[in-house]
Amino acid sequence: MNRPTALRWAAGAATTAAAAAITLMLPMTSASAADNLSLGAGADGSSKAAGTSYGNVKDGSTSTYWSPAGTTGYVSVKWSSAVTVSSAVIRQASGGGSISAWRLLNYDTGAVLASGSGSPSTISFASTSLKKLTFDITGASAAPRIAEFETYAGGSSMPTTSPTTGPTSGPTTGPTGSPGAPTGSWPSSAGSVPVSGTISVSGTFDGGMKTYCCIGDGSQSESQDPMFEIANGGTLQNVILGSPAGDGVHCLGTCTIRNVWWNDIGEDAATFLQTNGGTSYVIGGGAKSGSDKTFQHNGNGTVSISGFYLNGAGKLYRACGNCTNSYQRHVVVDNVLLRGVDYVVGINTNWGDTATITRVRVNSGAVVCGMYKGVAKGSEPTYLGEGWNTSNCKVTKSDVTYQ
Repeated sequence: MNRPTALRWAAGAATTAAAAAITLMLPMTSASAADNLSLGAGADGSSKAAGTSYGNVKDGSTSTYWSPAGTTGYVSVKWSSAVTVSSAVIRQASGGGSISAWRLLNYDTGAVLASGSGSPSTISFASTSLKKLTFDITGASAAPRIAEFETYAGGSSMPTTSPTTGPTSGPTTGPTGSPGAPTGSWPSSAGSVPVSGTISVSGTFDGGMKTYCCIGDGSQSESQDPMFEIANGGTLQNVILGSPAGDGVHCLGTCTIRNVWWNDIGEDAATFLQTNGGTSYVIGGGAKSGSDKTFQHNGNGTVSISGFYLNGAGKLYRACGNCTNSYQRHVVVDNVLLRGVDYVVGINTNWGDTATITRVRVNSGAVVCGMYKGVAKGSEPTYLGEGWNTSNCKVTKSDVTYQ
């Protein structure tokens, strides 16, 4: 492939690695459309596969896309006069090849603004004034499909996985990554997004630390719809749920909830419905102003909660004790800060549930591992007492600090 002089020069320049996370197609919000500098810009590139167009990457629609003629190639957005850009969002359409290596370049000077491996989502870099920005694909399994090449002056509507606000001391490295110890601080909202119904999430949904509001009536009614419904394998991250938030978040299969904050828990913050025996993750984030359960586990498998902050609730976690299906359930809790709670977890020992609990800071008087006798739907579980260092309650008193 023949690249322009600026791109050939940039191939030998020092690069800056950018954090990358796979983001599948998501509907654009009105806020993102208003801020997206690519809308109304021009576009060109190195080559295009039959039936695709450079202009498809800046038309505001994820139903159209550009593909290079081979596994490598570049596409650019351009303006008639210089604009200031500090981040770009790459939205890939399904059905294309997987990107293995890429670069983001200032076409005007040939400077490499960022580079990485794997499929990028949001790419942040030092604020730069330029007339043309180029996304250069240097490796892929097959011809990728780029639905949108969005550009932003002051941060996008879908920022990187690593939050810049909140109590965690650093980013997670994956679903099992360890966030920093929660401090009890609450993140600032980056704006608001109106919600009129349940938002379906497939792949990764990054909310950009904006507040999504509102749905439901804020009551304990079990009939409320969730604000977010995550498909199996999906990820919800960097979101603040306003109040009311209905029935919070529903995970239809295994999921990852990373750096998500509930201003008011309402009925439940999240409900885990997985039946594939896998593990769902809650990494970082926080919730407050609840009266009952925070995380409700109705399916089977394991829920892992780490780096979480909770202020005011009945329980951090409850394995359902009277659902239609009496599954065996497991919970892993590590590195959490809990204030104003009655229980850390509640499990059903007669069904073989287990709780593995480490590094918990909690208010005095709270039950750490509450044991219940699960019952059939329509009855109420029987509370059996608190367990320590048993086959069901895998926790010792040295794992807990009362504050």
